[in-house]
Amino acid sequence: MDSELPHILVIDDDDRLRELLRQFLSENGFWVSSASDAADARERLKGLHFDLLVLDRMMPGEGGLEFAADLRKTSTVPILMLTAMSEPEDRIDGLEGGVDDYLTKPFEPRELLLRIHNILRRIPVQSAAPARIMLGDVEYDCSREELVRNGAPIRLTDVEAALLKALAASPGAVLSREDLSELTGASGGTRAIDVQVTRLRRKIEPDPKLPTYLQTVRGKGYVLRPD
Repeated sequence: MDSELPHILVIDDDDRLRELLRQFLSENGFWVSSASDAADARERLKGLHFDLLVLDRMMPGEGGLEFAADLRKTSTVPILMLTAMSEPEDRIDGLEGGVDDYLTKPFEPRELLLRIHNILRRIPVQSAAPARIMLGDVEYDCSREELVRNGAPIRLTDVEAALLKALAASPGAVLSREDLSELTGASGGTRAIDVQVTRLRRKIEPDPKLPTYLQTVRGKGYVLRPD
């Protein structure tokens, strides 16, 4: 998975539609994550940087409008809202609630793409990654994606490099195994992530068995805690 692509979070309680959107957007040049409801989306937003949210209005529990209004208190991430409600008042409610655009269901996939591209043109994609991070005597250059110890390069496999890049993009944020599997494109699913984390620790940790920098958060995933 190319993390230079714009990253979209699809939030919809309809499993079938959510998967169709994920697949369609992935095939059209986006890096896509998904969430089944507002609570799931908040967990994703804690650990990852997103360039745009595709948000369903009608969801059980906290609805899309309430979620968008609450998110606007702390975030300016663009939001494209999807809804079956087509009255002008519904659209106005959404725009007043902080969403950037509004698309009614059913919709043409090409129109969805056009609206996403229009939003992203107005709001340039920004990188959330710091320039460099220090892990004891190991330094990681985020822009060059280079890892060195005391000036000497440390060789990483492609998956190790993708894993470190994903973690370094959000230092201090917990990323689930599912997120990391998606971000790195690692074959073998979430168990493969545990293997890759073990291998990466051997290259960055003073004591891989007692990790200081690449830590496990029980029941949630992994977090990179640089100096």
